[in-house]
Amino acid sequence: MKIGIMGCGSIANTLTNFQLNGKLNVKLSYFYDINRNNAINLAKKVDAEVVDTIEELIERSDLILEAAAQSAVRNSVPKILENGVNVIIMSVGALMDSEFKNHLERLADESNVKIYLPTGAITGIDTVKASTMGEIESISLTTRKPPVSLGMTLEGNEEKVLFEGKASEAVNKFPKNINVSSTLSLASGIDVDVKIIADPKIDKNTHEIHLKGSFGELITRTANVSSPDNPKTSMLAAFSAACLLNKLSKTIQIGS
Repeated sequence: MKIGIMGCGSIANTLTNFQLNGKLNVKLSYFYDINRNNAINLAKKVDAEVVDTIEELIERSDLILEAAAQSAVRNSVPKILENGVNVIIMSVGALMDSEFKNHLERLADESNVKIYLPTGAITGIDTVKASTMGEIESISLTTRKPPVSLGMTLEGNEEKVLFEGKASEAVNKFPKNINVSSTLSLASGIDVDVKIIADPKIDKNTHEIHLKGSFGELITRTANVSSPDNPKTSMLAAFSAACLLNKLSKTIQIGS
């Protein structure tokens, strides 16, 4: 399987390191980034090729992993699907626009290809999906991050609530920080309640899920180390992308 990478930032860098260390079952074959130097730097690490256009990436790849931004999903993923190429979307926030999400699903069905969404920087998604077989009474996400992870500074050690509302609004206000709320919403079928807190007292990006349903109750807390290349991105997000790539090539599939 020939894997194309769209967006050569922290997630793509982690994936190349995994390949170098023998932790990927697939080969990263092609790299594309608006900043060509970013693509060159990663491609040379794993003896891959740099492509200059999205069209070239589509033509050469069997599967494309988007690790760029919500705008890249909107601008490029429809074209990827129309051309019969499978895609992994990291910038899941773009799919909170239900009309756009439905459009992508139609394109994928018509082209007989798949759209994959990694679990990202949270835990418990399999349980969330399973809970939809019954009734969900309530579901919420509380995210705490060091101010630097939110691109801001705070005086003193007092935490500050930056947002309280629905995931669909959060992904627009914090497009690079709260993709996890989109994943949770899509898995549950509910526009989840979200609280985002800047907390100077912590050094990890933390996500707490609270779900009540007819199955019982789920409470999870994930404390993520930030990527050394980008404090806004949790390392676990890149780990989940690598895990999904490996899963696609395995005979035995664990989890839903």
